[in-house]
Amino acid sequence: MLCGAKPDMRTDLFDFDLPPERIALRPASPRDSAKMLVVENGVLRDQVISALPQWLRPGDQLVVNDTKVIAAQLKGRRIGRETEPRIEATLIKRLDGSRWKALVKPAKKLTAGDRIRFGNEGKVCLLGHLDAEVEAKGSEGEVTLSFSFHGPTLDQAIADLGSPPLPPYIASKRTPDDQDLADYQTMFAANEGAVAAPTAGLHFTPALERALQERGVGVNRVTLHVGAGTFLPVKVDDTEGHRMHAEWGTISAETTERLNTARKNGGRIVAIGTTSLRLLESAASEDGTIQPFAAETSIFITPGYRFRAVDILMTNFHLPKSTLFMLVSAFSGLETMKQAYAHAIANGYRFYSYGDACLLFRSEP
Repeated sequence: MLCGAKPDMRTDLFDFDLPPERIALRPASPRDSAKMLVVENGVLRDQVISALPQWLRPGDQLVVNDTKVIAAQLKGRRIGRETEPRIEATLIKRLDGSRWKALVKPAKKLTAGDRIRFGNEGKVCLLGHLDAEVEAKGSEGEVTLSFSFHGPTLDQAIADLGSPPLPPYIASKRTPDDQDLADYQTMFAANEGAVAAPTAGLHFTPALERALQERGVGVNRVTLHVGAGTFLPVKVDDTEGHRMHAEWGTISAETTERLNTARKNGGRIVAIGTTSLRLLESAASEDGTIQPFAAETSIFITPGYRFRAVDILMTNFHLPKSTLFMLVSAFSGLETMKQAYAHAIANGYRFYSYGDACLLFRSEP
């Protein structure tokens, strides 16, 4: 268990009612025109993203996630048997040059040894399709797929045939389209590997980055390849029974030196998104020093956790009973966040990946 985490915390403490019309189906345009609810010492203030620089001080250091979302959603059919049912697969973790772990629907139609042919008519990918064998099958709909291509050739095939895996709360309400190819990437996206966007970063524009730099605020890049587990609600009654999906992250030595020096000089660490925060906290030692990092993390933060690295968090509004709502409740206090979310719902804030954001100042224990 994480140092300072409280056991025996009921999942239903983190539940709330969200009207369906509050779920954003498209991002704000321009991106930095979205609303931003500032939460500081229990006080709520209605702002916009473009006002972010005025809430920060010279010497503060932003940390953004530069992961890039891959076209991880593939559609195809099982082949080689009497029936050929349609199969949808979402790639969630690269295992090596030719194998991926994936979530598939309908999982009951597949067994180890089955072959799936991915590809849609009208699209050309090398020979027009991409084959994979089901190497192994897990208990919760996940399978190991061994593809017929390897390395960069496989990456290109996936890019040609796949589509961005929009969160289910968007994809269930409208059909993903070409606009999502741009909308669902942050301006920082550089390192391919995520199957979900680090959504707080979606609010940034070149103009906002320039304004931050003019304010004397540093912008630092780290990488955490966001997995499909970010969409999943906690299904157990007690948070202690929830298992987080591991995600790969890296922080360079140069970045850690810059952050640690800034903090010694009184600067604050501002995590842009829960992905950046979880990576920073995974890399922080007990005294708050951030160490270079290149590993998987499955850190699960709930109220009672003692934050070591991050002082301010900018993040979107999250699902009820999700690990992310638990995280923000740990950061700013459960009652404060319930009040903040109630305020956001009553005042027309838009929720989830394409929605508005909040700027959270860490509550002192």
